Amino acid sequence: MDDEILYTVADGIGTITLNRPQARNALTFAMYERLAAICGDLPGHGDPKVLVLTGAGEKAFAAGTDITQFRAFNTPDDALAYESRIDRIITAIESCPIPTIAAISGAVTGGGASIACACDIRIATQSARFGFPVARTLGNCLSMSNYARLATLLGPARVKDIVFTARLIEAEEGQRIGLYNELVADHAALLVRMRELATTIAGHAPLTMRATKEALRRIAKANGHPQGDDLVLMCYMSADFREGMEAFLGKRAPHWQGK
Repeated sequence: MDDEILYTVADGIGTITLNRPQARNALTFAMYERLAAICGDLPGHGDPKVLVLTGAGEKAFAAGTDITQFRAFNTPDDALAYESRIDRIITAIESCPIPTIAAISGAVTGGGASIACACDIRIATQSARFGFPVARTLGNCLSMSNYARLATLLGPARVKDIVFTARLIEAEEGQRIGLYNELVADHAALLVRMRELATTIAGHAPLTMRATKEALRRIAKANGHPQGDDLVLMCYMSADFREGMEAFLGKRAPHWQGK
């Protein structure tokens, strides 16, 4: 187990490496639990200021759950318990109070894609291929939480496209639709860039990072739509709104006052 999840802390940067390159870094249940343990107890794991998640080698970030883990499934409770467990793990990553960066090379599919989507920032190589090909592999589905997370990130129409077609999104498309914050040429460039980005973030105000993460998490998890009437009224009833209309109709540049 210690060899399957490599973890180091240096200069305020915690680095988690999924280390099963022979299995395209597919995760065992023990690996999932180790991820949750690190994210849930940062003081007990070197107290990093930023956390980087990556996969060993160039072929995969993570190719989902090791399918051999499913052989023990016999009852409905097995399936429900699995999704509940994965939800707990992904939520632990998403709720990690420090910024998280997924550094992606090669395949990022299934559970691996869920882990990447739970991170705050995703950078990837040109070889990155993202998807949930369950419709042409196991015939299972995602949990409600993961569907919601994906829909928030990519939009419902793209989630349907990805799942229905079971296709893997190439790197350029991934960046175009907002999946990746940055693309780099290759694995060597990825290692350099993830370190640069992590160093920059580690040097910024920790409470700003924490507040921003928690605020956005609460918005995403709010039941229904968060109340926003005050924001609508602030804009529509403003002098700026009137100025904007007049400027548009008069084909001139608006003069904003913030009032």
